[in-house]
Amino acid sequence: MIKHNNIPVEQPRRVFDLAYRQLTLFPELSMFAYKQAALWQHVTTSAFIEQTRAISKGLLQLGVKIGDKVGLVAESRYEWHVIDFAIQQIGAVTVAMYPNITDADYQFIFNDAEIALCIVSDKGLYKRICDLKDSIYSLKYIFAINEFPEARPWTALAELGQQCPDETLDNLRNAVSGDDLATLIYTSGTTGKPKGVMLTHGNLLSSVFAAREATPLTANARALTFLPPCHAYERMVIYTYFYIGITVYIAEGLERIADNIREVKPHIMTAVPRIMEKVFENIMKTGATLSGIKKKLFDWAIGIAEQFDPTGANNGFLYRQKLAIARRLVLNKFHQALGGHLVTVVSGSASLQSRIIRVLLAARIPIYEGYGLTEASPLLTVNFYDKGIRVGTVGNAVKDVEIKMADDGEILVKGPNIMQGYYKNPEATSEVLKDGWLYTGDIGKWVDGNFLKIIDRKKEMFKISGGKYIVPQPIETKLVESNFIEQAMVVGDSMKYAGAFIVPNYANLKDWAKQHEPALVNLAKEQFLKAPAVYKRVNQEVKLANRHFGNWEQIKKIAILPEEFTIERGELTPTLKMKRREIMKRYQAEYTEMYS
Repeated sequence: MIKHNNIPVEQPRRVFDLAYRQLTLFPELSMFAYKQAALWQHVTTSAFIEQTRAISKGLLQLGVKIGDKVGLVAESRYEWHVIDFAIQQIGAVTVAMYPNITDADYQFIFNDAEIALCIVSDKGLYKRICDLKDSIYSLKYIFAINEFPEARPWTALAELGQQCPDETLDNLRNAVSGDDLATLIYTSGTTGKPKGVMLTHGNLLSSVFAAREATPLTANARALTFLPPCHAYERMVIYTYFYIGITVYIAEGLERIADNIREVKPHIMTAVPRIMEKVFENIMKTGATLSGIKKKLFDWAIGIAEQFDPTGANNGFLYRQKLAIARRLVLNKFHQALGGHLVTVVSGSASLQSRIIRVLLAARIPIYEGYGLTEASPLLTVNFYDKGIRVGTVGNAVKDVEIKMADDGEILVKGPNIMQGYYKNPEATSEVLKDGWLYTGDIGKWVDGNFLKIIDRKKEMFKISGGKYIVPQPIETKLVESNFIEQAMVVGDSMKYAGAFIVPNYANLKDWAKQHEPALVNLAKEQFLKAPAVYKRVNQEVKLANRHFGNWEQIKKIAILPEEFTIERGELTPTLKMKRREIMKRYQAEYTEMYS
């Protein structure tokens, strides 16, 4: 228990307690802000609680009971959070799904969780779920957040709830325990059917408490969120904002994120590596448009930034003088472009290129890389702002989390954040939960004592025919550092050597061709990418990357692919991880030709 203005305030025991705690500690605080009619609309904590109660009572009127699973399919928006808390505080379970997964995944999840009631965001999702209704045996009710004639609006739940006594809701809310299931989060399914991760209120809150210790901000700061809150990582971070008393600004979408950053001037935001790579690409594109002395200064400043060591160990007096000049002339503009007030950017979900981290840190953009799993609620490690940063690592273990390495290098974790298991799947549960330890499937090692470095996914490692192991992730990370390579996937299981599927940066290659191969510029994209000169140029970048690896790890052959891997074609998970099996299926002909 803590005291605030001499008022005793208990630690939250259930996730929805976060809202009531915030109301006690910071009654004047805007809990949320979102754009409507081009203006930022602020929502107080008391208004948020009032809305959650109204929706909770509507759910009760429709027969939702303790332990029932309620579906929620929506992008990042204010209503998502109202619905999430409304479900949880009646003892029901939120089953939040990405709005961009396949129909087969929706069908599996709805049936596996036996969802009777679902709330979706828009007309397109409403139609998709309705079209699947005949193959979802449990589904009775579908509501939509956006209003259109075909659907019952989610506000109808509040109207229904007027018939439910407040006492009924309060009794149910008080009966919910920290050990009760709060949510089912279905994994992205890179290796097969999704699995429902069972997380209790206590699991999620343990990550919140740990995240709070890793966050340097205090109440009344501003956070900008744009990642989908059905992602365990973003969801936990937003819960942490509630715990601290940070106003959550909900971005209008990726296409408007730059404008929203300028408007909000956030102190904290989260990102996945693909987003930060795009930010970095835009920085480099800006530099590419310069000429003369400005171009030379830009390139020099980036070169200085790429050498930045946040520990200070390799930053001597001369380097510090150069960095000060680089910041004044070039690098400080990057920080201003991100609002000028950022105290923390947290990157997770996958590995971020060390080069990008160094440049951003040198530009005073405080980026902290972390690591977690849905099965761990999800936080496991982070580069703490007050414990030092080791570029290329995911930092130290957070509060109450134990980490050890198995004999083969697999990362094993234990703590109050570890899931209860996979829903209705004891066999899969027993594969990853053994003697209280969660087997993560990731291979890691310790750096400088207690900084964790992720090497690769255990299941993604493979052997070439000579018996040597290939670890794809570090090779892929090095490949995409090139300005000419957008995406890369290392292949070659059981073959004589490693190869790679390369998705090139078409725009940068066209710019290169204007100077070096003008005859290619007017070719159609597919013909352009098949040109021997283009293959040779891309392969030069691959050879540069090869210098960082042993002879057996080096990429000997490449296949240049004409299209980016996408979620829509089933090649990426909603968190932008590659579905290697699907990519291999799609490009089997290119793979065969590579090894013919």
